[in-house]
Formats: sequence, structure tokens, C-alpha cells
Amino acid sequence: MDAELQMIEGKPVLRFERWLRHSPEKVWRVVTEPAEMKHWFPAEVAIDGRTLRFTFPDAAPVDADGGEGELLESDPPKVFAFRWANDVLRFEILPQADGCLLVFTAVISSKLSAGRDVPGWITCLDALVAHADGTEFEPPTEWLSRIEHYIAKFGLDEGTDNPDGIHFARDLVWTPLDDVWALLTEGTTDTVPTRAAHPGITPGRLTRSEAPHLLEYEWLQDGIPQGVVRWEFQNEHLQGTTVTLFQENAHGPEALAAWHVHMELFFAATQGDIRCPWPTAREEELAKRYADQ
Repeated sequence: MDAELQMIEGKPVLRFERWLRHSPEKVWRVVTEPAEMKHWFPAEVAIDGRTLRFTFPDAAPVDADGGEGELLESDPPKVFAFRWANDVLRFEILPQADGCLLVFTAVISSKLSAGRDVPGWITCLDALVAHADGTEFEPPTEWLSRIEHYIAKFGLDEGTDNPDGIHFARDLVWTPLDDVWALLTEGTTDTVPTRAAHPGITPGRLTRSEAPHLLEYEWLQDGIPQGVVRWEFQNEHLQGTTVTLFQENAHGPEALAAWHVHMELFFAATQGDIRCPWPTAREEELAKRYADQ
């Protein structure tokens, strides 16, 4: 089955299933023993009593320190659950006549990250099945389209039209703050950078520029300031980089659609894919969709 995203008691929960043609006892070993986990889990795991320690490989997009975790449940060969930083991972092994069903759930700390978490965990689970089967596993080399698929599937690209204006928030995966800032500003320091505005907006005066966290400028209508546009960036260890976008006193499907497209292009650019020209048909499609909501 494909991944599911649910909100349970206010927390985002990802759910996956995998059927394996092996006994629960064998799958238990693959899921729980560090020597077996190294073949599929994204970090090297060391277990000392109820404490887990995680170390990322050199090729990972984050530094080696993967933080600590806590063993929450161990009921062989049925349930294995632990906390990793702020996430809770749970593996349930259900016996079947011809093997077993592995049900994996991840309570994640940020709903925004689900778009990249899902392809990551799908890859891990596919590697787990291959390792249990004794077959070679070739990890995917293309990630952007897979992440974009789940961002759209879960509605993580949607903006909101609030009383104070238009709001968007997007996960930028592991792109370092300095790289994101350089992409947005392209070296511009005293005027509004081209990439900070979509084609339908008229920028005015640059009001704040605090690299690499905040960029703010006035937007104009008939030459008169109507409010500000504000870009804000944040990076957290083990969580990655996020961006929030706010256009004050802007409302309606057209404004939402324009920024929606702009944020799609910006996200792709942070992943190394520069797309042009401006996709007018996509903007029109989104404007209709927002109008119908």
C-alpha cells in the first residue's frame, strides 16, 4: 500500500505496510538488530539498554551526529518502538499464513516534512524487504519528483488566505540556510531581489534584510504601498530548513495561485532544478482550484 498521513491527537502520523515472505522471528531480527538495521535504516544504530544512539554516514546530507533516542516498547517478535529525537517510530509484525505483515508508523514532529519523509521511509522499507529476501537493492537517484508527488498528495503546498493576508510554509529539506539565501537574493543587497517576487506583484522599498533569515519589502498597487511581503527561513538540526512566506493585505484565489506557483519553483530551485519560463497554465489551474474551495 502507499503511505498514509493522518493527524492523530494533533500529531502527524505516517503509516506504511509491507508484506514479507518470512517468519515473524526473522523479520524481528532484521528490524531490531543493529547489524541488520545497517542494511536499511538511514543511520547506524547503537543500543545500550534503553538508550539508542544514531550516527549518519558520511554521504548523508547532515552531519554525523544523529542524536539519541529511547526504547519505548520491545515485545519480540511483535512490536518494536523507539523515539528518535522528536519522532516516534513503531514496527508491528503481524503473522500471516505465508509470511508476515510489517506495519510501520512514524509520529513526526513537523507535518511539513512529510513530503520528504515518505519517499525516504519508502526507500528504507524497500531496502529492508530486499535485505530480508537476500537480494540486491538499488536506491533511487532521483528524489525531487517523488518529494513533489507527496507534497501535492498531502496538500503541503497549499497556502491560506487569512484576515491579515496570504500565508505559505514549505519544507526545503536539507538545503543549508546560506545556500537558500544566496538563491533568493543572487547577491542583491540594496533592492528587492528578482526571485523574491512573482511576476504579478510590484515590489517597492526593501524594508528589512537580515541574512540568512529574513527578507521583507513593500508591495505596491498603483504606486502606493499596500503592505509587506516577508520571507523567513529557519534551520533546525535533524529537522532541516523551512521557509514561510507572507504577503500582507493580499487576498483571493489569484494571489494564492501566484505565490503557490512561485513557491513550487523556489522549492525546485533549492533542489537544483531551475525551471522557466513562468508556467501560466499552472497558475490558471491553481486559481480555479482555490476559487472552488
